[in-house]
Parts: sequence; C-alpha cells; structure tokens
Amino acid sequence: MQSEEKQTIEIVKKVTPAVVSIGVSKSLAQVKEMALGPFGPGLSPFLFGGRNPEIKSDEEESQKIKIGGGSGFIVDSDGIILTNKHVVIDTEAEYTVVTNDEKEYPAKILSRDPVNDIAILKIDAKELPTVKLSNAKIEPGQTVLAIGNALGLFSNTVSKGIVSGLARKISAAMGGAENEGQPQVEELRGVIQTDVAINQGNSGGPLINTEGEVVGINTAVIFGAQNIGFSIPVEWAKRDLDDLRKFGRIIRPYIGLRYIMLNKDIQRRYKLPVDCGALIAQDHIPGSHAIVKNSPADKAGLKENDVILEINGKKLDEKNDLGDMIQLLKAGDEVNLAYFRKDETHKTKLTLEERK
Repeated sequence: MQSEEKQTIEIVKKVTPAVVSIGVSKSLAQVKEMALGPFGPGLSPFLFGGRNPEIKSDEEESQKIKIGGGSGFIVDSDGIILTNKHVVIDTEAEYTVVTNDEKEYPAKILSRDPVNDIAILKIDAKELPTVKLSNAKIEPGQTVLAIGNALGLFSNTVSKGIVSGLARKISAAMGGAENEGQPQVEELRGVIQTDVAINQGNSGGPLINTEGEVVGINTAVIFGAQNIGFSIPVEWAKRDLDDLRKFGRIIRPYIGLRYIMLNKDIQRRYKLPVDCGALIAQDHIPGSHAIVKNSPADKAGLKENDVILEINGKKLDEKNDLGDMIQLLKAGDEVNLAYFRKDETHKTKLTLEERK
C-alpha cells in the first residue's frame, strides 16, 4: 500500500504541470493616473512625484508595470484556464499566463461569472497538460491540497490540510478598475472552508483531493485567523464552462432585489411579524435600491419591506437562502413566490431574466 507521503508527492507531480501563474499589468500612464487621482486606490501620491518630463506620453503607454497576480489551472488542452474573477476583475489591465514550463502567453478573458468568484481565460496554445474536475462529493475531514503562486513570488507552492466545513457564507472585498479602485464587497455563499494555507497570490489555484482532481478554486482567507481559507466549489465552475461552450458566455438568473434572510434574533431586534424568509431591504451602498426598476421583482409587484416566504413551494429560512435557491434555476424559468405584506400572505409569479 502506498504511503500517504508518496501519494501526496505523486498528486503534486500529476497536477503541477497544469497550474499557471497569472500576471496583471498596466501601462505606466494608467498606473500614474491611479496613483495621482484624487480618489485613487490607496497608492501614495509621492510614488512617482508627478510627471517625469523625460518620459513621453507614448512611452508611458507602451511601458508596462506589473500591479498584481494570482493563480489558475488549465482545464482544456487548447488553453482554457479557470481562475478567480477577482484576479482578473480589472477590465483595463492586461493579463499574462506563465505555464509550469516557464512559457509566457498573453491571456484573453472569455467570461467573468456575474455572481460567483470565477473567471475563464484563454491562451493561444495547444496540447497543454490539464487537471480533471472532480465529480466526487466532498466531506468535512477529507484531505485536500492547494497549489498556487504564493505571494506572486513562489510558483507551484503546495500546502496540505483538510476540509473544515461546507456551505459557508462569507463577505469578501474585491478591488479593481470596475469600481474605481475602491473595494467592492461580495457575498460568497456555499463555499468550502479548509485549514490549508492560502496566501495572497494563491487565489484562483486549484484545491485538490487525494485522487488528484479539482474539488474547488481557492479564493479567500480571513486575515488575523489561523488556517481558515475558503474555496469555490468546482461544481459552479463546471456549470460556467458548460454555459461558455453552449452559449458563448456565462448565464446567471436574475431576480432584481436586495434582501436580508430573517431569523428569530432579527425578528426580536426589529419587532418583525415573521422569523423566517427574505426581507426585501435596501443596503447601505449609496444609490442602491431594494427593488431594481424594471427587474423581474419589480414587474411582479414586489415592494421594499415585503418578506418572501416561499419559492416554488419551498420555505425560505437560514438553510435555504433566496440567492442560493435562485441560482439553482435558469434564466427564463417561471417562479412562484409566496410573500408577506402588511399582515397578509400574497402569491405572485415572475420570470427570471439573465443577469447582465
């Protein structure tokens, strides 16, 4: 029988050739604009000290500076790569993939998942090594490995641990040009918790089981905690890949409302009439609305402070989150809702649309 150590070594040898490093770069002119702008992303205005008269504008445009990086892994020998959306979130940046044999390729972003922290890249290469996406169920306590470009400096860093929990819900800060350099907080639901060491730069790398198959995409850590990391379940990535092959893009269902899942504690605190369901409520982001105008929720007549109790006959509670239920459906599906408004229960129907 093969020892655990030898098994781990064989898994690493099998998977490492398919793991890549992803570099993020911008022109010097863009970086200066970020640094010297009145509301830049925390870069010091003294970093460049103003415009250098020795560098002309066209030279600034052509000179590239690395501003970040992450990891990814090849899932198709023709150059299809999975990574995190937050690694490639900046639409103005240029992306470069470095394979395990140190070859460098410009990367094209094929699609960014509008809901989950997943992105799909493409490089112009053939007959690349790939890693298999697992169909096996994962369990708390099972052994897993993470491989990635730790800190953007140490490629093919391997760490080992166990699955600590499943179906976790966390809030993660995601930066990038799309939000003018300011952190954007995203809710990640249903993620895998592990005690595997995941460092900055590991984002987008694979979480591997003892069969050498991908069970997740490493995505986030809790700073200040000891060995608490999170990974996106591989099932979500498989669905994205299927969408890309069928439709040329990732399609996600959209209902068009903001909500808070209720429990008994929230009911007592705010003296609400019910202790479960999804309370339609505006968040604290300036300019946001509880109901998006002309969305499926708006067309169905839903209003702020309504509480959605059921979706297609299934009760909503802390274990059955509205967002999770919606993501199990498809754009175009008709949905039956039961909701509570002013001491009365009502019913309505709506048709989910594609999230843009």
